[in-house]
Amino acid sequence: MAVPVWCLSFRQPYAGLVLDGVKTVESRWKPLLAPLENQTLAVHIAQRDWEGQDWRAVLGGPLGMDPAQIRALLESGERFGRGVVAGLVDVGETWQCSTSLQGEELQQLERSAVLIGLQEKHLTHLSNPRWLKEPLSARGGRDLWTVKIPAELLL
Repeated sequence: MAVPVWCLSFRQPYAGLVLDGVKTVESRWKPLLAPLENQTLAVHIAQRDWEGQDWRAVLGGPLGMDPAQIRALLESGERFGRGVVAGLVDVGETWQCSTSLQGEELQQLERSAVLIGLQEKHLTHLSNPRWLKEPLSARGGRDLWTVKIPAELLL
């Protein structure tokens, strides 16, 4: 038996950061995840890396991780390789980040998103991340797509 689930491709290191529970806010330029509030989302690990290095500055700065901790976190995120559905996460509320947001509230969101410059982006709370028992090979798609996950891969 297979369970159909909405799926979204994440570039590394963000896929691993979501599934390891470090990234708890997803940011997009459009409210892509809003229709999935209170549903489960499959996390696909894209073949390509995220191009910026903001994540490294947030991990090493506000989150206070040293190079060894960052390296261990990156290795954890690569455990299943690329081009696979690796886990599930629950989708919460989506809202648009105000351009006037500043100070501690903005910094907290940046720590949760592991990204800088969230103003005007649509933010979505993510919770209850869990890795599958094994990776499910799948070609990624743009935006949301559906994947059938065999029940035996679910914890």
